[in-house]
Amino acid sequence: MARLIALIILIVPGIIAGYGFKQMRDVLFGTLNHPFPSLAVQFTAGLICFIAGLSFIAGFIFHRDRRKNKVQPRFKINTEKNSKHQ
Repeated sequence: MARLIALIILIVPGIIAGYGFKQMRDVLFGTLNHPFPSLAVQFTAGLICFIAGLSFIAGFIFHRDRRKNKVQPRFKINTEKNSKHQ
């Protein structure tokens, strides 16, 4: 069940990143889509959508790997430092 929920959580940002990539690609071919007044605005909106979706997916995977201790030592959570502040 947890894997299904994780998949659903990752589908929405994946679609947003794909939409952003499509908008940037359309600018390269000179296709202006309806809600955008100019190609520059369309490219900027596509870039924002692409970066937002991609960074959410990357953060989700990084957080999961950090919990399972599958990251390099420099990215691991220092438990000694955290225990002093509590």
